[in-house]
Amino acid sequence: MKYIGAHVSAGGGVENAPLNAKGIGAKAFALFTKNQKQWNASPLTDKSIEAFKKNCADNGFIPEMILPHDSYLINLGHPEEEGLTKSREAFTDEMVRCEQLGLKMLNFHPGSHLNKISPTECLKRIAESINLALEKTTGVTAVIENTAGQGTNMGYLFEQIAEIIGQVEDHSRVGVCIDTCHTFTSGYDLRNKEVFDQTFAKFDEIIGWRYLRAIHLNDSKKELATRVDRHHSIGQGFLGMEIFEVLMNDPHFDEMPIILETPDETLWAEEIRLLYSLVR
Repeated sequence: MKYIGAHVSAGGGVENAPLNAKGIGAKAFALFTKNQKQWNASPLTDKSIEAFKKNCADNGFIPEMILPHDSYLINLGHPEEEGLTKSREAFTDEMVRCEQLGLKMLNFHPGSHLNKISPTECLKRIAESINLALEKTTGVTAVIENTAGQGTNMGYLFEQIAEIIGQVEDHSRVGVCIDTCHTFTSGYDLRNKEVFDQTFAKFDEIIGWRYLRAIHLNDSKKELATRVDRHHSIGQGFLGMEIFEVLMNDPHFDEMPIILETPDETLWAEEIRLLYSLVR
C-alpha cells in the first residue's frame, strides 16, 4: 500500500500538523518539530506532545508514516569546530524531539564541506555526527536525504551515502530518503521505466533497498545533471508524468512515507488524488 502525503505546516504547534495533513487527504506527512530557520526553540510541552499523539491516532497516522525534517541550518559535516558542535547539538535535540513525539525517523540533508575540508573528511564528520546522536537517543532512525549536489553539498552520489552508512555504527538506525528532484538533477535519470529501473538497480547495488525508508516525490524545474535544487509540481517539470506512474505501481515503495515537497501547496490535495489515480 502506498502512503502519500506532504510536508505540512506545524504552525501554532506540532499538534496541528496531523490536522493539516488530514485536510489534504494525506496518509503520511512530514513536518518540522521546531522553527527550521532558528537554532534554538522552546522544549515541547507535555500538552503539545499528548495533543500531537492524539491527533495522529484520531486521524489514522501511524509513526512509521511520519517523516520529520530537521532544520536547514544544521551542517553535520561542518569544517569548523564551532559550526560542527552547534550542528551536532541541534541535530541531537531534534532526534530527542522525535523520540518525545513517539516518531521513528528524522530526515536530514547530510552536510557540506564549504571548500574548507575534503569531501572524504566531510563524509567522516557526518557519520561521526550521526553516531553521536544515536548514542544519546533511542528508537529514532537517522534518515539521510540525497541532495542535488548544489554548491558543496554532499550526498548527491549514491557512493557518498554508502560511505556515510558504512561508518555508522548501528546500521539498524540509519536509512535513506530519496528525493526524485534531487536524484534527477544530481545526474540519475528517472524519466521512464527503463532508466528508472536502472537508477534504482544502481541504488540497490551501491546502498541497498533495505536502507530505503522514505521518498520525497517532486518534479524538477531544472534539467538532468544540472546540480540545482528546484522542485516543481507533479507533471509540470522536466521529469514528466511517467516516473510517477512507475513509482506508484512499484511495490518497492509500499509501506513507507512518500512525501510531496512540491512548491504550490494549494495543489497538494489534487496531486495526492492524481498520484493514487495512477495505481493500476
